[in-house]
Amino acid sequence: MLINTETMFSMTQANQNFSTVARTVDRAGEAMILRNNKPKYLVVDVENDNYIFDLSEDERVEIIGKRVLNKYINAFKELGR
Repeated sequence: MLINTETMFSMTQANQNFSTVARTVDRAGEAMILRNNKPKYLVVDVENDNYIFDLSEDERVEIIGKRVLNKYINAFKELGR
């Protein structure tokens, strides 16, 4: 994986000038926001259909599983009683 430092922003930079982050996403397709010097958020262009296809099948299943679990956590807890 190549790291493009031109698309990386600190949390402070992103908060103070989000339009710069948005323009970077328009130009490069994505931007990384760092918290405590560690990658925390990835801002992507949702109109870029290719982004989701870069994920492996296992990664897609994991994402969907987390969404379902978070959405229905109370029902799962109730069933577990």
